[in-house]
Amino acid sequence: MPKCELHLHLEGTLEPELKLALAQRNGVDIGQSSVEEVRATYVFDSLASFLGVYYPAMDVLVTEEDFHDLALAYLRKAASQNVRHAEMFFDPQVHVGRGVAFETVVRGYHRAVVEAHAELGISSALILCFVRDLPVASAEETLRAALPFRDLIVGVGLDSDERGNPPAKFAAVFAAAREAGFRVTMHCDIDQEDTVEHLRQALEDLGTERLDHGTNVVEDPRLLALVRERGIGLTCCPVSNSFVTDDSKAPVIAELLRSGVKVTVNSDDPAYFGGYVNENARALAEAADLTPDELVQLQRNAFEIAWIGDAQREELLAELDAYAALSVPPTA
Repeated sequence: MPKCELHLHLEGTLEPELKLALAQRNGVDIGQSSVEEVRATYVFDSLASFLGVYYPAMDVLVTEEDFHDLALAYLRKAASQNVRHAEMFFDPQVHVGRGVAFETVVRGYHRAVVEAHAELGISSALILCFVRDLPVASAEETLRAALPFRDLIVGVGLDSDERGNPPAKFAAVFAAAREAGFRVTMHCDIDQEDTVEHLRQALEDLGTERLDHGTNVVEDPRLLALVRERGIGLTCCPVSNSFVTDDSKAPVIAELLRSGVKVTVNSDDPAYFGGYVNENARALAEAADLTPDELVQLQRNAFEIAWIGDAQREELLAELDAYAALSVPPTA
């Protein structure tokens, strides 16, 4: 099935094998000397414990070539699962804070975007995420750094630890980003502190175009009606949900899908959660008893809310329609 991935953190695609190779290439002591030892550190049971593993792992990313290799490895994996378009988050503040230049990060990732399109035919785009548990001034500085690379970055997002870091904290930054021409999305992680209020702020005060995760919207009928009315997409990640909480939210995702909300299925941080987009689609299908038509609808939703031109959207939807028309029942 042709697929579209809209919720993917490039730093979250750092597989143990590549992490070890980059550590050795750059002389970074990560405290592990084998792939098995690296993999054993990828253990967590909450969003906070996940971030405690996730951010230190980034120390192995130093040069433009490192960022290129990371993104290209993901895009090759995605293409092998017939992902036709991907929109990928990245966290420049974390790298700049380690002394890596913004330009090094974005040019490395962009080289992979160009190379993967030429080599594999997969299209992709970069979304700069503001790290919400860093000061607003850091986000403002990051936005200024991004402006010279406006043609390489399609949009901005908001990620990391939500506790005490509501969307409203970044209202001015997002207003400036929108004025500069960036598209806007925001994480509203599942079952977090003040989740529903964060959803309200993202939707009503900051005017987000998409919600990353966002399934707690079912708890507020008014916000749910707003999501449906505006055609706002939810970029859901069932496998990662089951790691950072005790619930994949599969029944809720299916309920939203069946009620006409533009939910999509994505892999989030697949190196850490053990599942790329195919595995997430299968997990959701099995847990929520999705029909073949519903699996197709998930991808239709994703292509419809992707930040691509109309001509490309029509082409990708035509591919999906051609697949759906086959007599063989669709599979992930």
